Amino acid sequence: MTNQKTIKNDFYLEGIGLHSGKNVRVHFVPREDNQGIIFQRTDKQALPILTNIHAISDANFATIIGTNGTSISTTEHLLAALVGLGIDNILVEVEGPEIPIMDGSSKVFVDALLKAGVQSLKSEKSYVEVTEPVSVKEEDRWIVLYPYDGFKVTFTINYPHPIIGKQQLSLEIDPHSFTEEIAFARTFGFKKDLANFYANGLAQGGSLTNAVVLDDDQVINPEGLRAADEFVRHKVLDLLGDMALLGHPLRGHIVAYKSGHALHHKLVFSLMGRKDRWFFRNATKPFRPFRQPTLTV
Repeated sequence: MTNQKTIKNDFYLEGIGLHSGKNVRVHFVPREDNQGIIFQRTDKQALPILTNIHAISDANFATIIGTNGTSISTTEHLLAALVGLGIDNILVEVEGPEIPIMDGSSKVFVDALLKAGVQSLKSEKSYVEVTEPVSVKEEDRWIVLYPYDGFKVTFTINYPHPIIGKQQLSLEIDPHSFTEEIAFARTFGFKKDLANFYANGLAQGGSLTNAVVLDDDQVINPEGLRAADEFVRHKVLDLLGDMALLGHPLRGHIVAYKSGHALHHKLVFSLMGRKDRWFFRNATKPFRPFRQPTLTV
């Protein structure tokens, strides 16, 4: 088992909010054992927001967390970086309504967190360990969470677009695999949807520098893709960020088909509501073996 982690040194990042279009400054501060991932709006009088199931506010094209009427939007890419690097305790002070989009991936956050240094604390991690499958479904989209001795994601997407199509990625998640295989993958969208986004006050800060944009036939970003399957890799990134809303690291295998933020949140609520299907695990509680069925998607 491993101990809880935080960062060694505080630091600042600054960038544009994807949906608000506003410039946002974020201060990352180390925290001691058992504090959790805490967000704090510093541009207004507001209570701190502890990242857990009670903080889930909305999933309108992003993961929004909040408390007592104060919210912070577009948290998923930063949360994915924290989950991916195994950081359990940190204070994130935000001077604005959302986390800056940076380049549309988790890479800027990962690079900055690693530069600040990741350090172990005295207390052991406690995991949410799945003991029986939990599933959620909406129309043709679904997620199943299986017991697993570790943390693994298998994600399938299927878009009727010549560049995307059907893509699948199955990956054991740890700091190395996340940094090398997932963190660089950017958010993506379709040119035909932009007018509707703008009309509804969304994507005000969006550009080709912070998102992959596709027309009917191709990627219009001049630099192209970072990987042929960058799309499914970003979906895994989003899922990892949303799983931070459990409030503890997860031990299990998530198998997802065409899911998004709303369904991820539904899985978190469903799992937390089924206390007969998980328990908190530390070094004194051994893993319970489970034979996983063959997966077909």
